[in-house]
Amino acid sequence: MAKFILIGSGLAGGLLAAYLGRRGYEVDLYERRADPREGNMVGGRSINLALSTRGIHALEQIGIADEVLKHAIPMRGRMIHPAGAGARTIFAPYDVDPNKHINSIGRAALNTTVIEAAQRYPNVHVKFNHKCTDVDIDSPTAHLVDSGVEAAVSAANLKIITALGDAVIGVDGAFSAVRQSMQLKIDNFEYDESYLAHGYKELTIPPGQNGSWRMEKNALHIWPRKSFMMIALPNPDGSFTCTLFWEFEGPRSFATTKTDDEVRRFFEEEFPDAVSLMPNLLDDFKNNPTGSLVTIRCAPWFYQDKVCLVGDAAHAVVPFYGQGMNAAFEDCVVLDECLAEFPQDRQRAFAEYFQHRKVNADALADLALGNFIEMRDKTASRAFRAKKKLDHFLEATLPGIYLPLYTMVTFTRIPYAEAGRRARLQNGIVYAGLTAVAAILIGILVRLAGSR
Repeated sequence: MAKFILIGSGLAGGLLAAYLGRRGYEVDLYERRADPREGNMVGGRSINLALSTRGIHALEQIGIADEVLKHAIPMRGRMIHPAGAGARTIFAPYDVDPNKHINSIGRAALNTTVIEAAQRYPNVHVKFNHKCTDVDIDSPTAHLVDSGVEAAVSAANLKIITALGDAVIGVDGAFSAVRQSMQLKIDNFEYDESYLAHGYKELTIPPGQNGSWRMEKNALHIWPRKSFMMIALPNPDGSFTCTLFWEFEGPRSFATTKTDDEVRRFFEEEFPDAVSLMPNLLDDFKNNPTGSLVTIRCAPWFYQDKVCLVGDAAHAVVPFYGQGMNAAFEDCVVLDECLAEFPQDRQRAFAEYFQHRKVNADALADLALGNFIEMRDKTASRAFRAKKKLDHFLEATLPGIYLPLYTMVTFTRIPYAEAGRRARLQNGIVYAGLTAVAAILIGILVRLAGSR
């Protein structure tokens, strides 16, 4: 059997190692960070994960979905916190079916579970504290340094590791070293990265007495404020992980809000019901980093039968549809299926995987950017909530025929591109129908007025 060198043992890296290990491949998985099971997860950058149908399916195929969901909290809809002191919260269910929900889960718990799933296969070897610096895509060979001792020795004495396999797979995130090697060595490699003008900062609402939740537990909380927003996802210990999405620059922004008084004033004005629950707000705001939000598109995702990209390394998206991890897990499923279909032709398997996933990754990138506008601008709007109620009515009236876009993306495995096309068609029909009904009603009123 072939030997795969995997770079990156994050969520998708660990899961892909398990898939490949199950098929009998020899797998060496390298990760630049320390073992997350030793409590080395870096705080302040998590953006809690929203596990939904696509991701659960991928976990089910490897037999660990139930194990993962033990650490998850169901979120059945959005709890909207309108602006203004004393404004009442509004619950907006995700779907007409109350049993359909997304699942809030911490990165550390999920990362640990997928790594342990991979290590159940004796042909999978996981090596932490190994940072990839370069890949020779023709060999293919990955060059790594022992990042565990990197800080303790001079650059001249760094321990260099060479990992040679039949193929190298980059599962090493948005700033992938594997992809960078492909960019340098493949003619006409297409690459585009675009950053939002907004950054994000992680904050915390600690648990109440005896580990109780101080807000509604089974909801994704959102404070929509037109040009910015804050969200909060529940954790099993009773806390909420909050994320502020805010402009980097501007009259009111991360750049202009520095002092404790400025931070406190901003939160008291914009999130009065939350600030009273955040005793560590000033410390969190000061000490947690301000992260960037990037969309990355590239092509191709593979080179011959030697190198391939999976997850954020191939298609990083902003987090506003909660699909980044789910899409990366779906990559693992599709790549596994392609390798099974073409076991003697790895280049064909890589090419089929790329063909299936590229169009859907691009569609998801557009959907995620659009959902940012929806979440921050529209969720507080009565017209928007009325449209959601109409969606749910039509879904209940026309089961299996009418499916809202959010339902298709989150609660089915319909390809992202197909979901987008179907939603546009449905919206066109609905708006045409509403226009026709309005025209008929106006005509009736005109006739009634003329007959008087």
